[in-house]
Amino acid sequence: MPKHGKKYMNALALVDRKKLYPLKEALELVKKMADVTKRNFDQTVEMAVRLNVDPKYQDQMVRGSVVLPHGLGKERKVAVIAQGEKLNEAKEAGADFVGGDDLIQKIQQGWLDFDVLIATPDMMGKVGRLGRILGPRGLMPNPKTGTVTFDVAKAVKEAKSGKVDFKVEKAGIVHAPIGKVSFDAEKLYENAVALMKAILAAKPSGAKGQYIKTIAVAATMDPGVKVDVFDAVNAAQQAE
Repeated sequence: MPKHGKKYMNALALVDRKKLYPLKEALELVKKMADVTKRNFDQTVEMAVRLNVDPKYQDQMVRGSVVLPHGLGKERKVAVIAQGEKLNEAKEAGADFVGGDDLIQKIQQGWLDFDVLIATPDMMGKVGRLGRILGPRGLMPNPKTGTVTFDVAKAVKEAKSGKVDFKVEKAGIVHAPIGKVSFDAEKLYENAVALMKAILAAKPSGAKGQYIKTIAVAATMDPGVKVDVFDAVNAAQQAE
């Protein structure tokens, strides 16, 4: 097992590793651990949801997006590849970088100083050539996440306001950020519930049995907390 520092071990002492915590209590515990470890940066809080799917089969792929009600607590750089009037729409909506062939060429040359890339459908034939660069970094525009669209203004505003794209990994796990440890527990909880609701809505046709197997929440460098699946699912189902 990897060796952990004193801060990590002090935080771990707060967790009952045999217990499944209600979602809200788990997030409160994540914040308590962050108070103990006192990292020199505002850690991101992430949720890991293990699903009963095998993503190598198309009818078991889970992918989607959600606009978190309280955002992510950081400014996201948004780039838009478009042409004509859509370039102006993107600028007016607050995009950090806009362009067409020039932006595609810049990315081909290794420039990746953005967090979200949006493209209009008429540019995807060219953007597709960037798959080897963008794909492994999770930056490839996709219609399912709303990043391939002619409504670039809406897409830019959503990306800026805290939209999170999620995709199940090979091991059947969805990892996604839900805010910062500086958020109060209620905001983290509401963001987590919104993510859970989106994951439930993205349940694929090929999923059999219990769809969500395990859930854990953790700050970037601190121990994870196991969440009671039924509590989290119930909260998402009851959310408006």
